[in-house]
Amino acid sequence: MKRAIILVIDSMGCGAMPDCAEYNDIPECNTLCNVAKVNGGLKLPNMEKMGIGNLGNVLGVTPVEEKDSIAQYGIMREVSKGKDTTTGHWEIAGLVLDEPFRVYPYGFPCDVIDKFIEKTGCGGILGNYPASGTKIIEDLNEEHHKTKFPIVYTSADSVFQIAVDVDVIPLEELYRMCRIAREILVGEHNVSRVIARPYHIVDGKPTRISKDRRDYSVKPPKPTVLNDIINSGGRVVGIGKIEDIYVKSGISHAIHTGSNKEGLELTLKAVNKSLNLAEIKTADCQEPPKFELIFTNLVDTDMLFGHRNDWKGYGKAIEEIDSFLPEIMDKMTDEDILFITADHGCDPTVPGTDHTREQVPLLVYSKSPDFKAKNLGILPTFSYIADRIRSWFSI
Repeated sequence: MKRAIILVIDSMGCGAMPDCAEYNDIPECNTLCNVAKVNGGLKLPNMEKMGIGNLGNVLGVTPVEEKDSIAQYGIMREVSKGKDTTTGHWEIAGLVLDEPFRVYPYGFPCDVIDKFIEKTGCGGILGNYPASGTKIIEDLNEEHHKTKFPIVYTSADSVFQIAVDVDVIPLEELYRMCRIAREILVGEHNVSRVIARPYHIVDGKPTRISKDRRDYSVKPPKPTVLNDIINSGGRVVGIGKIEDIYVKSGISHAIHTGSNKEGLELTLKAVNKSLNLAEIKTADCQEPPKFELIFTNLVDTDMLFGHRNDWKGYGKAIEEIDSFLPEIMDKMTDEDILFITADHGCDPTVPGTDHTREQVPLLVYSKSPDFKAKNLGILPTFSYIADRIRSWFSI
C-alpha cells in the first residue's frame, strides 16, 4: 500500500515573501534562519542530510552537495492571501484562497460581541483586543474569576479566541461558546478560526492546557486532495489539529495531541502500523484502503515559542523534531513518501508576536528505487505537495 506522510512544523518559515510589507512584516523576517542565528547555531543532523542547510544561512547546519543529499529540497511560496494556519494548510492540500479571511486589528465590532453575549448567555466578555494569549490571561485572570466572563481576544491573524479558566467555566461550556461564535462569524465577518483556549492555575500562574485546545475553522469551500484520497478509496489520518483545520472534511481518522513529542510518537506509530485506528476513526472509508495519507501538525513551535518570542524554546523544538526523524524514516518502506514543511512564519526574533508572511521549506524523502535526490528550487505554490501526492497515488 502506498503511503504519504506530511509533517508540518507549524510556523517554521524560511524567509520573507516578496509581498511581506502588505502584511506589516519586515523583509528581515526568517523564522528558521533567525532562530538558528540567535541560538548560536542549531543541531539538525538529519535535516542537514536532507538539504535544509541549502535553503538559507541556517547557522550550525552545513549545506550539502545535491549528489550527497538523501532527499529533495526546495522552498515553497504561498499564492493564497494570508499568513495563518488555515490558509497555509489548505494550500498544502491544493486549495488556494483568492480572498483573505477578515482580520480585526482593533477588536470585534459591537454587533458581533452583542450577538455572542446574547446567544451564549455569558453575561459579558473581557478583553476584545489583539493580544498575546499568555499575556491576556495573566492580565485579566483576576477579573475573569470575579465576573465569570470569558476572555475574548484576537491577533493580526484571522482568529476569534476565547480563553477561560476551566475551574471557572467548564471545558464543555467553552466548546459550546466556540460553536456559537463560529455560527456568528460568517459572511461579512468571515473569520478563519474560532479557538478554544482553556487554562488553569498552576503554582499560582495561569497556564494554558494545550491538549484541550480546539480550533473551529471555516469548512473548506472546495474539495482538497484529502477528499480526493477518500473518494478514491484511500484513508487519511490526521494527527494534531489537522481535523480542526479541515473541519473533518477529507479526514477518516483523527487524534488530537498535547505536545510535539506526542505528535511525533503518534506519527511513528502510524508509520510502523501500530496506531489503533479503530479508536480514532471519525468517518467511513474503504477497507482495506488503497493508499494512506498520514498528516501531522506539530504546533509547539508556533503556539509555545513563536507567539511568545521564545527563540530558545523554538530552537530546541526544531532539534527535538529532527531527533525523531531517523525512527520515522527507518520504519518507512519503498512505497512511502515523506514531506517536511511549514504553513507560514512566526519569527520570534522580530518585533511583535504574530505570524509572519514567509515562504516555507520543503524536504521530500523516499526509499523508492525511482526516487532521486535533487534541488527543487523555488516552487510557486504550497499546492506542490498536493500535486505530488496525487501523482504518488495516481489519482
